[in-house]
Amino acid sequence: MRAALVREIGALPELGEAPEPSGEDGRILVEVLAAPLNPLDLAVGAGRFYGGHPELPYVPGCEAVGRRRDSGELVWIFSDALGLSRNGAFAELASSSEEAAVPVPDGADPALAAALGIAGLAGWLPLVWRAPIHGGETVLVLGATGTVGIVAVQTARLRGAGRVVAVGRDAERLRRAEQLGADATVTLEGEDLAERLKEACGGSGADIVFDPLWGAPLAAALAATAPGARIVQLGQSAGPEATLTSNAIRGKHLELLGYTDFSVPREVLLAEYPRLVEHAVAGSIELDLERVPLERVGEAWERQRAGSAAKLVLVP
Repeated sequence: MRAALVREIGALPELGEAPEPSGEDGRILVEVLAAPLNPLDLAVGAGRFYGGHPELPYVPGCEAVGRRRDSGELVWIFSDALGLSRNGAFAELASSSEEAAVPVPDGADPALAAALGIAGLAGWLPLVWRAPIHGGETVLVLGATGTVGIVAVQTARLRGAGRVVAVGRDAERLRRAEQLGADATVTLEGEDLAERLKEACGGSGADIVFDPLWGAPLAAALAATAPGARIVQLGQSAGPEATLTSNAIRGKHLELLGYTDFSVPREVLLAEYPRLVEHAVAGSIELDLERVPLERVGEAWERQRAGSAAKLVLVP
């Protein structure tokens, strides 16, 4: 079958031929229609993923949307070591455990449904399930210029946030966040970030902080929180370490909550992934995505590494 292949750690994947996956160990076979490119794929391919990588050469790709070969049902597949310690989804065919396959709502564009998998849920579930918005809160979204952050901004608005503050580095993408529901934007560049965040949040400060960055931006954001605020931490794009003072946490009785897609219970995925896709189909959540033919996987890989503004989705 046609597939992207990583032949050497650190090298770009290239189109080649790979053996078809088998249905052993009770796995289902899925004919891939769309497979998004994620930072996790690059980390595995560069040898930076803590869990290592599949045996070389391997097929990358940690998620996909496709049709089950046994039933024809459209499903999103994710986890079950896909693209992490075994061949992944950047191919014409992939395999999945039954438990790792989530039905996709009828009528959904496979590329859109795929783009709303890892990245979409990372923007949705922290504000719907991990630290749910109850209505009227001020939500501070760090990293609002990426796909995850853009989804988070719209999620906050849909869930009834009283004020949504979008924070990021790219001025054009911050304007996009405003179009999609942010009440105020703050650039990470420049001095006095903590003061600018305080001003943008207004009143008593942020009730919820959505943080895919960690590092210095989160330390600054803590100064803009309200007493009892909840911080949902889901990434380290600004660095793996952050210096947080004890007083910053205990003085306001803050809650620091970790989040990763990989730890979400299946019953939550079964309920919330279709709901998120349905919002996108209805137009209440928008996503900038670009379909890229599988044979251009090396180009897409380089664009992802450079920080593509659009969500790149490979199409076999």
